[in-house]
Amino acid sequence: MTEITTGDRASTDAGAWAMPHPSAEEHAARGKAEREKIPRAAHASWEAPSHRPDPIALLEEQAKIRVPELVPIRHGRMLVSPLTFFRGAAYVMASDLGATPRSALRVQLCGDAHLSNFGVFGSPERRVMFDINDFDETLPGPWDWDVKRLAASMELAGRDNGFSKSARSDIVQATVREYREAMRNFGALGNLDVWYASLDTEQIIERFGSRVGHKRLHVTEHNVAKARTKDSFQAYEKLTHEVDGRRRIISDPPLIVPMDEFLKGVAREQLEQQVREILHGYRCTLQTDRRHLLEKYDFADMAHKVVGVGSVGARAWILLLLGRDDQDPLFLQAKEAHASVLEPFLGKSEYGNSGQRVVAGQRLMQAASDIFLGWQRVKGVDGIERDFYVRQLRDWKFSVDIAALDRAALTAYGSLCGWTLARAHARSGDRIAIAAYLGKADTFDKATAAFAVAYADQTERDHQALTAAVKNGRIQAETGV
Repeated sequence: MTEITTGDRASTDAGAWAMPHPSAEEHAARGKAEREKIPRAAHASWEAPSHRPDPIALLEEQAKIRVPELVPIRHGRMLVSPLTFFRGAAYVMASDLGATPRSALRVQLCGDAHLSNFGVFGSPERRVMFDINDFDETLPGPWDWDVKRLAASMELAGRDNGFSKSARSDIVQATVREYREAMRNFGALGNLDVWYASLDTEQIIERFGSRVGHKRLHVTEHNVAKARTKDSFQAYEKLTHEVDGRRRIISDPPLIVPMDEFLKGVAREQLEQQVREILHGYRCTLQTDRRHLLEKYDFADMAHKVVGVGSVGARAWILLLLGRDDQDPLFLQAKEAHASVLEPFLGKSEYGNSGQRVVAGQRLMQAASDIFLGWQRVKGVDGIERDFYVRQLRDWKFSVDIAALDRAALTAYGSLCGWTLARAHARSGDRIAIAAYLGKADTFDKATAAFAVAYADQTERDHQALTAAVKNGRIQAETGV
């Protein structure tokens, strides 16, 4: 059995209950001792080393394992602004953080905790929850890597929205302060209280509503109501039409390409049979009750769908399943999972299947996960085996329009993300030690805000390098898609 290393213990099946259980005081002492190794103020510094890898070369390296004809779309989306470049450059930042001093306090990292990878979705209990919603890069590692990625994204968003330097600093510090204070609060709670902690939209409005004003609060409530309409049936009405008496996924190339458009005849039949086998194997990764529910649906159609910014080029399929009749749809998304971008710097995942890595990380970090979340390894029509994870395509999902946020709203949103990230880290890591390391003063808040400025400057330079690479023909980019 693989050793568990995300928290403060190590265990194996043979001695699962022989693990050490330090006292709260010992956990706190561990965190304070970490300050001697990496002072909190030291987090402020960022300067590109002379041997820093070429960020464009890192993007080219990633492109080798992606669908070639979709890679220009990814680059085109990254060209839009430094913030969109940052969203697609998790590998670049992982490489940069890998060259910095490394904390011994480890958690399950999101690996790509920028501000747009948080949002709302429906819990199994049908509550509208706010949480991290992207785990493609999840891996155990130093807790501060996620915090720094979130902080840098807040700084870049503030620049995108035209806020002053002092306003951006306040926003980033508010985000980090919420993380620090939430971690201290979690450190004082029992294990079950931490595990059950969550934020639904009613709690968000109660806790953060006063910070954004009546008008923005009304918009938030409207968006929550809108999120409840984003389910499989809404996707069914939007993404399908009737062809010869059967429901088929619409064609909208290159963003949505139905199976019928790239395979015909026997080849299509073979792929459909393969999809049924995929579903049969994937269902074994679900809990028994959810497997029973999935088996009430039958496969109807599939299409390739382009998603996100950083994910563009990875194979992503949407699968239409039908239940009791054609008014009982279930849309699933099967998304290719590569090795985490953190692995070259933090070591290989304990999971041999990258889809399982994503699912395990998501279940550990999220307060409540999609009931259809699972994984599978698939041999494609080209004979190459690839890992996938599967989830619902839409289940009350909604993401905040960052460009529409004023200063107060972005500050409140950053605080919300900071609290959520702290809760996710507290579930897997040594929350008492991290809280003791952070302390009650704002030393780490200010240091991280300074880092965010320096790293945002670096991201702007990297974005300019991508722009130049497109202009000179080194990189192909397709914009407006």
